[in-house]
Amino acid sequence: MQQSAGAASDPPGPVTGNATYFDGLGMPYGGCGVPQANLDSQDFVALNVYNTPGDYTFYPRPLTGADLSKAGLWNNGLNCGRYVQVEIGDLCTGTNDGAQNQPFCRGGSWVSDTYNGAKLTMLVADSCGDSNGWCRDDPYHLDLAKDSLNRFVKNGAAVADMYPNHWNNRHVTWSFVPAPNYSGDINIGFLQSAQVWWPAISVSHLANGIHSVEYFSNGAWQTAQMNGDMGQSYVIGGTTSGGNQFQIRVRDVTDTLINGGRVYSFTLPSACNPQCGTPYTKVSYTTSEGSTSTPTATPTVTPTPTGGTGVSCGVNYQVANAWQGGFSTNVTVRNTGTTTWNNWTITWTAPSGVTLVNAWSSTITPSGTTWTIKAPSWATSLAPGASATFGFQANGPSTPGPANITCT
Repeated sequence: MQQSAGAASDPPGPVTGNATYFDGLGMPYGGCGVPQANLDSQDFVALNVYNTPGDYTFYPRPLTGADLSKAGLWNNGLNCGRYVQVEIGDLCTGTNDGAQNQPFCRGGSWVSDTYNGAKLTMLVADSCGDSNGWCRDDPYHLDLAKDSLNRFVKNGAAVADMYPNHWNNRHVTWSFVPAPNYSGDINIGFLQSAQVWWPAISVSHLANGIHSVEYFSNGAWQTAQMNGDMGQSYVIGGTTSGGNQFQIRVRDVTDTLINGGRVYSFTLPSACNPQCGTPYTKVSYTTSEGSTSTPTATPTVTPTPTGGTGVSCGVNYQVANAWQGGFSTNVTVRNTGTTTWNNWTITWTAPSGVTLVNAWSSTITPSGTTWTIKAPSWATSLAPGASATFGFQANGPSTPGPANITCT
């Protein structure tokens, strides 16, 4: 069940509602931000955006403020990427058209037939926000992919002929379930028009839905903004401002970091320069093991470095974030001398087992355990008393700081 940022809780158990069908996802993404061709399953459903019986007004999406009370089980996209097990129920013998302010199954009754009990596990991939009785009056309404209707299974075989002659917007009973037979890891793709200044991604192939995405930028984890209410699409940021290197971690529907806080590192593809031209550009990534907690920053002031002729400096080294197998830092270097320090450079000996992943606001060149850190091209000099801050991410154990620091 969602722990925050949503307005609708999971149903307490299997629930029964009316079912309709729709032909397929809108172009190019549907409600969740994943193109139909890139879904994990072509058996998919839409959930209600609103729960407003008798009120067919459009309310801006995503729902905010007082409008949160109007949220249906779409829940502002927070149920995207989850699965539901759907069981076919009774057939209506009357009029079941979802007309506004009209009862369901008018002039008839609900009857059981040979299709009752047929089941199918389906993916939440779209939203139903239309101004009809289906999407507004029935909180447990499901909109089912049309091509899935005859794939429902009973007694080990597909029903094959429930649609169209035995359909009439039947009752269905359903509940959320974990992804069936899940294996592997998530998929990441950039959306159309994504670029370094608008890095919009889509995250799919999830074991238990998606609640949020966090991205690593300038030495700290940031909460990404959902792309509207497309619950599998988020706008992230680079490890440095305007950079093309990205690192994310993902929280599932329980608001828990997936895979123990696993960090996914990837680069904006060359095909997306200056921006992505197709609806979905899948990227490969590397992973490093993370942490489910955010440690308190550990500051360490290093011993006064030695300096070259006319150079005197101080270095403050701080572990900003640490996780199993890696860490990030914030480092401040200060000119403590009396003359301008041109093309500032420092070197140090990194602890054994520490390897560089990336750096920002500096250029770091490792040679074994000897690292050379040079000023960024936009700020090469430090006046007396001035300081510069840079950072890096590394694999390996976090330690109080490097040794043998030299300013040149």
